[in-house]
Amino acid sequence: MRLTMALAAVAVFTVPFVILLVLVRTSFSPLTELDEGIALSLHAHALENPGYTTFLSVGTEVFGPWTWRVLVVLTAVWLWRRGAPRLAIWAVATITFGGLLNLALKMIVDRARPALPDPVAWAPGASFPSGHAMGAALGACILVLILLPFLRGTASRITVWAVAAVIMVFVAYSRVALGVHWTSDVIAGVALGVAVVVGAAAGFEAWRRGEGRRPAEPHVEGVEPEAFRGGRSG
Repeated sequence: MRLTMALAAVAVFTVPFVILLVLVRTSFSPLTELDEGIALSLHAHALENPGYTTFLSVGTEVFGPWTWRVLVVLTAVWLWRRGAPRLAIWAVATITFGGLLNLALKMIVDRARPALPDPVAWAPGASFPSGHAMGAALGACILVLILLPFLRGTASRITVWAVAAVIMVFVAYSRVALGVHWTSDVIAGVALGVAVVVGAAAGFEAWRRGEGRRPAEPHVEGVEPEAFRGGRSG
């Protein structure tokens, strides 16, 4: 039942991405008009508030893809030294797969970035899906799933998930407000990033059960709770 629910969660985040992918590829007019309207509105606000724009520029780079990659790799090294090599491999493999998937999709879709008058920021490459938004979703979710076994109480778990959600929303908003992505790009990036992590966590849980370990709820207990409760992963 729990694995079925995990697969359902993957579908919940994959379906919006697929819908957006189809609409972008077919140049669906209502979506295009919505994207352009939001982009122009936020761009005007950015031009009128240079301090606000600087804050977004710094924030979007602080929480950029390379920050999450470094954090996940450092965490994986720590996990390996603590005797949890499979969890370390899971973390690195998940964020690596997500990054490569993002790159492949960018090349396939090849959507142009916004071309706004008096741009306040610039970014290379194609636009869909947003690499920053997807990277934040991947990194934040991976780190939370590793952190959960150390937390006690529902309030602390809700707090870390809320912090992760706020970071994802901030990064997604900053990319649109800076005029380097469309709204549909960042929504697709977050949705796909979460779907990748949920799918990877479900796969890891299936492996755990195949090894005869007790069923766990990754979103509550973490991906491999026994690694930090007196056991070793492998």
